[in-house]
Amino acid sequence: MQYTIRGVPPAVDKALRRRAKASGKSLNEATLEALAEGVGLAGQPRKRRDMSDLVGTWKPDKELLDALADQDRIDEEMWR
Repeated sequence: MQYTIRGVPPAVDKALRRRAKASGKSLNEATLEALAEGVGLAGQPRKRRDMSDLVGTWKPDKELLDALADQDRIDEEMWR
């Protein structure tokens, strides 16, 4: 999920930047951590998507496979 946050007060910006620098993290990472703490979710692991639901869903497509095969074909005349 993406957010655009406008009107961040200078003091909050300064504190987040200081926090990021002190922890060696990006401003984005430091801001996400601060938000999580603010809503009481600090320390909980972030949910990650491993895309395992896509495994095994590939369906061969003759046109695509032919196009890929054409890319692998070597033009002998060109390499003499």
